[in-house]
Amino acid sequence: MITHRDLIIKLAAQYRLPTVYPLRFFVIAGGLISYGPDIVDQYRRAAGYVDRILKGEKPAELPVQAPTKYELVINLKTAKALGLEIPTTLLARADEVIE
Repeated sequence: MITHRDLIIKLAAQYRLPTVYPLRFFVIAGGLISYGPDIVDQYRRAAGYVDRILKGEKPAELPVQAPTKYELVINLKTAKALGLEIPTTLLARADEVIE
């Protein structure tokens, strides 16, 4: 999916399909909406695990963590090209709106 990101976005636009992607860089490349874990936050939390391992904790004993921070990104230019009007309540909840 990531390898063929541009093709997926192009085909979705060509066939006028509103799409929701898992990562923000799809929306930056022209996708409509993304909702998924904040990757930067994931790396920050991973650094905490590295610190704990370097201090002697066994990796097998560390708990598995699920993402705690998610982000919603909306591309208004793509919405307009698809003839969609994004509700203001959704725009207000978005972490980032690309115009």
